[in-house]
Amino acid sequence: MRAALICTAVSLLVAPGAGIAQGERYPSKPIRFVLPFPAGGATDLVGRTVAEKLQEGLRHPVVLDFRPGAGGNLGTSIVAKSAPDGYTLLLCSPTLAISPSIYKNPGYDPLRDLAPISLAATIPTLVVVHPSVPVRTVRDLIQLARKSPGKLNFGSGGVGSSNHLAGELFKSLAKVNIVHVPYKGTSMAMFALITGETDMVTISPPAALPLLREGKLRAIAVLRKERIAALPEVPTSAESGLPGWEVNTWYGVLTVAGTPREIIAQLNAEIVKGLGSSDARKRLAVAGAEPRPSTPAEFTAFLKSEMERLGRIVRDAGIRVE
Repeated sequence: MRAALICTAVSLLVAPGAGIAQGERYPSKPIRFVLPFPAGGATDLVGRTVAEKLQEGLRHPVVLDFRPGAGGNLGTSIVAKSAPDGYTLLLCSPTLAISPSIYKNPGYDPLRDLAPISLAATIPTLVVVHPSVPVRTVRDLIQLARKSPGKLNFGSGGVGSSNHLAGELFKSLAKVNIVHVPYKGTSMAMFALITGETDMVTISPPAALPLLREGKLRAIAVLRKERIAALPEVPTSAESGLPGWEVNTWYGVLTVAGTPREIIAQLNAEIVKGLGSSDARKRLAVAGAEPRPSTPAEFTAFLKSEMERLGRIVRDAGIRVE
């Protein structure tokens, strides 16, 4: 009888469609959703929105696990080394595409160790300056920088951050010399700008809008192909005479490589459905974010292109973190 039971079990495991049947039973326990940055801000909002939509669709808990550190590499490494069973997910930002170029050993290879599930959202980037800086357009900024090389500066959330790369890309495209001033986080960089310690920062609209209304900052461009509804009078970088100056914040969901395709497909379907809902759109709009779900293949291609594009900026600027 024992032999018969073993044979029956083996036949079920190898029977056609067994993998799909296992995928249909997923999940059977809580899912861990790693956010490799501190709680609060746009990352937190996007992560919570995705988690809640996944929880609704899968009918199982999706638990946020904040793991900041090492520029996002700590949390990403945790996911890259997890079991390939669909129970550990990662919310990534452009740092995933940047880290392999600036860190000697980030602890993972994005294309080898992780499996893209879907893009989640994008947030446009504004170029804002202190009111004392005598510029109102990107053309003005370029002329001022060329007139006084090394006198203007720009703040960022740290070496290798997306707003650091935005500044370096500006320097390269405009062929100007302005000084990078890194801070421990974008909020500190914004405070330095408000107090006049720095001249310029690239930032998401929600963080800048109240200060723009109060006249404490001035927006001179948006770094994407289209203007934004919240500030329709602010031109794009291309309209301002500097095409190619495009650096926006994006978020995506991944898991560890080797996770069954049917599980990835199931997670993708729930993310696409969830982010397509009106309440998800309204919630993301609070952070100036726009839903941008995709297929796993589309996200993979996008990640490769961003690694190449952002990596080129890093190499050209000679940025390195040991």
